[in-house]
Amino acid sequence: MAAKPSYQLFDITLARRTQVSASLVRFTFSGPAVSQMATYAPDQRVKLFFPEGGGTLGPLFEIAKLDEHDWYSAYRALPDAQRPSARTYTIRALRPEKAEVDVEFVLHGDTGPASRWAIQARPGDRLAMTAPPVNADGPKLGYEWKPPQGVRRILIIADETALPAAAGILETLDDLPLKPKVEALFEVPRSDDVQRLPQAAKLHWLARDAEPDCQHGELLMRALRDIDLQQEIVALGGTPSSATKGSGDEQSEDENGPLWEPAALDDSAPFYAWIAAETKVAMKLRRYLVNECGLPKKYVTSMGYWRLGKANG
Repeated sequence: MAAKPSYQLFDITLARRTQVSASLVRFTFSGPAVSQMATYAPDQRVKLFFPEGGGTLGPLFEIAKLDEHDWYSAYRALPDAQRPSARTYTIRALRPEKAEVDVEFVLHGDTGPASRWAIQARPGDRLAMTAPPVNADGPKLGYEWKPPQGVRRILIIADETALPAAAGILETLDDLPLKPKVEALFEVPRSDDVQRLPQAAKLHWLARDAEPDCQHGELLMRALRDIDLQQEIVALGGTPSSATKGSGDEQSEDENGPLWEPAALDDSAPFYAWIAAETKVAMKLRRYLVNECGLPKKYVTSMGYWRLGKANG
């Protein structure tokens, strides 16, 4: 028998939509096979497929009926004109006992296949999703939230696209063996995007509509510069402000550094930073922590969730 793949294709149907905030909507999907879906962390990545520009979901639905399948090969084998558009999202919540899964979308107009679908979506609409199945063979994949068990301080930084993952992370903080000091910076489009979230962290909500001239990510950088990390960085073996002195410190990273870089920590590490935002914003935030603050890069997970100027939705 072939090994069960790490990700499987699921046939899902929109059950309901819930407006979470001005810019964020939660879609609850159902389907018999969702009871066999798994998630490993609050930032679990999945792909959704949208019938766009002549693309059809029919072949994917047929593949989803099989217990074991190579969904990616089937997807790539479709002619370009018929291949449905795919976008990456985060599982916001999974309720296998009810065969329900929640995914949250940022509403930002008619800018791409996912955005167009979200504007028009109604209960009963079908989509295809790839997600981990229960009892999959091989390593658990598709997530980066891996806090050390002994962590004492956590820094979470997210723009609106990473807010569903960050909100899920806040809901899991009580599961950590110790009770770390947690600070979270959230940049959102509007003041009415502020949500009620667990108070296990000190939250900073940064709304761009309060300062219309700000560039995307500028409020995050300002807020990050206001956080004093010097004591922790010295304790971790870093050298605060080393980059501003023009040193050739090995921690320094250049403009073309990795767009997706996980931390490399063991469970004894006392500090952990998780950054997810627009690609250039995430890179700038990471470079500030590593180059200017002197934080050893192994303590930072940074991810570019999307690219400004490209049709990401």
